[in-house]
Amino acid sequence: MKTATVRELRNNFASLAKWIEHGEQITITRNGETFATLSPAMPEKPRKIDWAARFARRKPLGKGISKEATEKLWSDLRD
Repeated sequence: MKTATVRELRNNFASLAKWIEHGEQITITRNGETFATLSPAMPEKPRKIDWAARFARRKPLGKGISKEATEKLWSDLRD
């Protein structure tokens, strides 16, 4: 972990920001005492999709079709 003073943070923020971008944590001190820590932001986790629940809400295709209608549909598709 790197250490920087408030003055260094104020005067050299661009170089300190590069350290943070590369995964370094920076401890900020004032009058020789630590009072803050800067660390890289955590990336957002991708949202998980519950596909089973989504498919369960859908009405299955072909439900409610009689056997004769199904056979006719398949024969029409084959021909």
